[in-house]
Amino acid sequence: MAKTVFIKTYGCQMNAYDSERMGDVLAPLGFDPTDRAEAADMVVLNTCHIREKAAEKVFSKLGRLGALKRDRRAQGQDLMIVVAGCVAQADGTEILRRAPQVDIVVGPQAYHRLPELVERAAQGGAGVIDLEFPLDSKFERLPVSARASGATAFLSVQEGCDKFCTFCVVPYTRGVEYSRPVAAVAAEARRLVAAGVREITLLGQNVNAYHGQAPALTPGAAREWGLGRLLRHLAGIEGLARIRYSTSHPSDMNDDLIAAHGEVEALMPYLHLPVQSGSDPILRAMNRGYTADFYLRLIDRLRAVRPDLALSSDFIVGFPGETEADHAATLALVRRVEFAQAYSFKFSPRPGTPAANLPAVPEAQKIARLDELQALLRHQQEAFNRAAIGRLLPVLFTGPGRHGGQQLGRSPYCQAVHVATDADLAGRILEVRMRGVKPNSLLGELAAVGGMVPRQDARVRA
Repeated sequence: MAKTVFIKTYGCQMNAYDSERMGDVLAPLGFDPTDRAEAADMVVLNTCHIREKAAEKVFSKLGRLGALKRDRRAQGQDLMIVVAGCVAQADGTEILRRAPQVDIVVGPQAYHRLPELVERAAQGGAGVIDLEFPLDSKFERLPVSARASGATAFLSVQEGCDKFCTFCVVPYTRGVEYSRPVAAVAAEARRLVAAGVREITLLGQNVNAYHGQAPALTPGAAREWGLGRLLRHLAGIEGLARIRYSTSHPSDMNDDLIAAHGEVEALMPYLHLPVQSGSDPILRAMNRGYTADFYLRLIDRLRAVRPDLALSSDFIVGFPGETEADHAATLALVRRVEFAQAYSFKFSPRPGTPAANLPAVPEAQKIARLDELQALLRHQQEAFNRAAIGRLLPVLFTGPGRHGGQQLGRSPYCQAVHVATDADLAGRILEVRMRGVKPNSLLGELAAVGGMVPRQDARVRA
C-alpha cells in the first residue's frame, strides 16, 4: 500500500531546501507527500535552533504527535516520528528521553541516510539516532532531483560556518564550512530551470564564503571558485532569469562578489547582509570580526556598483553588556544605511554558546530598545515601498494571491506585488506599474497584458 509522509519545516530557507531533499530521499521507499499530519504514516519535524524556545516548541508538537501515535496503535496502525535538523543535532538523546514516542533523531548532515534509519526503526529499533558529521558529503549521496514547485527554487551551495559568533549555534549543529563543487551546483540549477524555475536563490549558512572546486585548467591542478564567479557561471544558463543568494557575512564580501552586483544582470538588486549591531564593543563581544565603520564602507562600495541596491539585515537587541550608547550606535547605523527590510530580535541565550553565560540585560530594557529599533525599521521599509509608487518594475509572478482574481509576484527588490487579474501568470516576468502600498506588499497593474518583459534588466524605470 502507498505510504505518506508529512514534513513540518521550521526556520530558515536552508531547512526548506533540506525538507524537499528529505522528501526526495524518502520517495524511493514509497512515501508520497501529504499536507496533513493526521493522514501520514510518517511525520518529520525539520527543526531550527535559532529562535527563542525552539526546542520547547518541538517538544510541544511531539506531545501531540505522541497522542496521535497512541490512537493509531489502538486501531492496529502505526505512525513513525522523525526529528531532524538543528534541534535534533543540539539535543540528541535528550529528545529520546523526553519523547520516547520518537522513532528517529537525525542531524542536518546525516539525513541522506534516512532510508537505512527508517529500515532500522521499522525492524524494531528503539530510538534510532544519527548525529554524525560524515566524511562524505551528504550532497554526493542524495538522489538526483528535478522537482520544482513553481517559478522559484532554493539551491543549497554551502553549509556550515567557521565564524563562531558567540550567540550562534550553527557551527555546532551544521559543522564547519563546506562548499559544493561547481559542476554539482550547475547541474542542479540546469535541472531546476528545465523543470520551469525562473529564479534561483543560492543558500548557505555563510553563502558568500563559497569556495567550490571547479574543473582544473590543466590536469591535476585543482582550483576553487568564489561566489562571484559562480554567479557569473550560473547566469549563463539559458532560461534562468533571476538569481539571489542568502545569507552572507560582511567579512566575506570580496571584490569579485561586489563587482558582480554591478555586472551580472540576472543578479537581483537585493542583498541580505546581517550586521547584528552598530556598536563596536558589542560586535567584538559577538565575535563578528568587523567594525561598524567597516560595514558602512562596505555598503558604500556595493551602492557604488549598484546604486539601486536594496538592503536587508538582522539585528540582535539587548546583547549582554549592551548599554544605551551601544543601542544609540545601532540606531545611527540604521539611519545611515536606510534598510528596505530587516529582522530584529531580543537576545535570547542558546545553550552551549559563549554568550549564554554572560550577564543579561534587563528584560524591560530589551523590550524598550527593540520597540524603538523596530519603529525605525518599519518607517524605512514603508518609505522604500512608497518610493516604488508610479514606477514600472519587472515582476516575476509565482501564482495566485490570497484572494480570488489576484496574482502574486516579486519585484527585483524582493517586494511582494499583487495584481488584480483572472489570468494565470505563474512563471512569467511582466512589466507592472506600482499603484499602491499595503503593510507588507505593493499593489500594481499590468502595463501590457500578454507581453513578456523584453529584457531582464532589473533596474528601475520611471
